[in-house]
Amino acid sequence: MTHFDRIVSRYGTYSTQWDYVQDRFGEKELLPFSISDMDFEIPSGTKEVLAHAVERGLFGYTRWNHHAFKGAIRSWFQRRFQTELEEEWISYSPSVIYSLSVFIQLLSRKGGKVVTLTPCYDAFFNVLKENHQELLAVSLQREAKFSIDFNELEECFKRENPEIFLLCNPHNPTGRAFTEEELGCMVDLCNQYQVAIISDEIHMDILRKGISHIPILALKDKIKVPVVLLSSASKTFNSPGLGCSYTIVPDDQLREQFLKVLKGRDGLSSVPYLGMLALQDCYNNQEGWLNELNQYLDGNFQVMTDLLKSTDSIISYIPEATYLAWLDLTNVPFSMDKLQQILVHQEKVAIMRGDTYGEEGKKYLRLNLGAPREKIIDGLERLLRAVQ
Repeated sequence: MTHFDRIVSRYGTYSTQWDYVQDRFGEKELLPFSISDMDFEIPSGTKEVLAHAVERGLFGYTRWNHHAFKGAIRSWFQRRFQTELEEEWISYSPSVIYSLSVFIQLLSRKGGKVVTLTPCYDAFFNVLKENHQELLAVSLQREAKFSIDFNELEECFKRENPEIFLLCNPHNPTGRAFTEEELGCMVDLCNQYQVAIISDEIHMDILRKGISHIPILALKDKIKVPVVLLSSASKTFNSPGLGCSYTIVPDDQLREQFLKVLKGRDGLSSVPYLGMLALQDCYNNQEGWLNELNQYLDGNFQVMTDLLKSTDSIISYIPEATYLAWLDLTNVPFSMDKLQQILVHQEKVAIMRGDTYGEEGKKYLRLNLGAPREKIIDGLERLLRAVQ
C-alpha cells in the first residue's frame, strides 16, 4: 500500500469534481471521474512549505519575475525533457486557458481560423468561440494508436489559410504523446504555410513507463513562425486551486505584447504567493513524488485493462500520457444517452461523455484514473454493470 492508496474526502473543499457534480450530471452524491484533477494530496514536502508560509501570515502583492520562479521552470525542462530554455522567455499567467485566450488575440485577427486536432479538450471550443475564431478540426485517425493524417492537415492549411495551429501535447482526451518525428512534420507544415503554433503542454509530466514527452521548444531551431508553449505544475502535482501557470515565448516582441495585456489591460501583475511557492518546491524537490505517481497511475491503467477484458462492449487501451482513459463504446447495444441515464441514475457514477470533446467522441467516455485504486475499481465495476 502506498500513500496514493489513501482515501481522502474532498467534500467540503468546494471541489468542482465532488461538491458540484450536480452542475454537470444533474444529480448529487455521484462517484465522480470527470474533470481532470486528481484525488491525491499534494506532496508532503510542498504541504510543509505552504504551511510555513501560512504560519507567517504574510500575503501581500507578490512578484514572479525572479530567478527562484523562472529558474525552477528552466531547470525542470532541462532535467525532465533535455530542453534548454532562457529564463527571460518565461512569464507568469493565472491559467493556461487565460494564456491561450490572450495569444489567440495577439496572433490572429477577429474572425480568423484556428486548426486543432480532434477530439479535443472541451475548453478549446469555448475560448475560440468567445474570441470570434473559426475552429478547423482535423480528426485524429484511430489505428493501433491515434495518429495524424498529415495529408489532411496540409490540405486544411492550404485550403483554409489559418493563422494558428493549436496543439495539445500530450493530447487530451486521447492520451497521445506525439513523437519528435510527428512534431517535426507539424513544424514543417506550419513553417511552409506561415501558421503560428500554440502548444498546450499541461499534461507533459504524466507519462507511462518508457514514454517521453517532447516539448515543442525542443524543436525551436527548426521553427520559423511565432511559437508559444503553455503549461503549469498544477496538473502534475494536483494544485490547480493554487492558481499559477506560465508561458514560454522565445520571441521578445510577442512576449512583451503578452505582458502588456497581462499587466496593463487585465491588471494581473501579482502572482498568487502560495501558487508560486508550490510550483517552486514541486519543480525543485518533488521529482521523486512524480515518479511514484506515474508508477501508481501505470498500475491503475493495468487494473482498468484487466477488468475491462471481461466485456466486448468496451474497447480500451493504455494511453501514452495523461491519467485519462478514452474508452470506445461503439459495441454497446444501446444509445449513449441511455448509457448515461444508467450510469448516473442507477449506478450513481459520473463519467464524462465523449461528445463533450467533439463529434469524434460521440461513442466514447473519458474516465479519470487519477485516484486511489479502490475508487478506480469501484467505478469500473459500476461501468461494467451499466453496459451489461
